[in-house]
Amino acid sequence: MPLARPEGSRIPPGQVLNRGFPILHAGTIPTDLTRDTWRLRVHGAVAHPFELAFAELLEFPQKEEVVDIHCVTSWTKLDTRWRGVPFRSIAERAAPDPDARFVVMECEQGFTTSLPMPALFEDSVLLAHGYGGAPLAPEHGGPVRMLVPQRYFYKSAKWLRGIKFVVQDEPGFWEVRGYSNLADPWKQTRYEVDDVREIHAMRKRSLFEPIVRG
Repeated sequence: MPLARPEGSRIPPGQVLNRGFPILHAGTIPTDLTRDTWRLRVHGAVAHPFELAFAELLEFPQKEEVVDIHCVTSWTKLDTRWRGVPFRSIAERAAPDPDARFVVMECEQGFTTSLPMPALFEDSVLLAHGYGGAPLAPEHGGPVRMLVPQRYFYKSAKWLRGIKFVVQDEPGFWEVRGYSNLADPWKQTRYEVDDVREIHAMRKRSLFEPIVRG
């Protein structure tokens, strides 16, 4: 279900309009990750796991979206123009299992974030490879990042390398450090106080998983 917002409003509470495009991320920009070296793994609780090279991603239906984006650090940028593949197309090919409820977005350097599967089936959610009429720049998550404009922008994972369908949610890099798992700009759910029980349950599952040694 789409997140609710006040009618006629485009800037959520606590946000400030920014006409630039700030560059924010943990880790370093993976300069060796290019369209030629990029691959995406789609796996987990699905009937048809698969991998894609960048050229194969371009064989999927392409779509352009003009959306507003909202960063948890309080800036909002209006009318951003993106091009990419609807997440729905990737999911349809993978055929998630009936009990799959969440999607973990796996990124370069081991970063992850996750969302309930229905949130990613909204029309504007893309595996984005273009921005402003040009290829998506590395500093903004290129060659491919998630675009989930209904949530704070840390849910639009940069440098996407995997999509994992799961039955139980898994804590991501920012979420285990106190950021909200809901990330709703219109309710200002920036930090874990909004969903403390669920985030602690996720952490417990992660901390006490058996260690598998190769």
